Amino acid sequence: MLIATQLERVFILNDSGREIRLADPEPAWSTDAVLNYYANTYPILTTAKVSAPVIREQTVQYRFDSVMGTKG
Repeated sequence: MLIATQLERVFILNDSGREIRLADPEPAWSTDAVLNYYANTYPILTTAKVSAPVIREQTVQYRFDSVMGTKG
């Protein structure tokens, strides 16, 4: 018998060299909706993009990658 299980989504933010794991606030939301939700708490996310999902440790992990460039 084949049993399908839905993997938990986890969102990862790299903030000043430390990795912050963020829980999924609502599984029905798109990844962009989750990004916008957490942007209220972490302003750096206003210029971030969501990476492609990676399955690791029985979770589906998405990274929030900042797209801010440097001047100069």
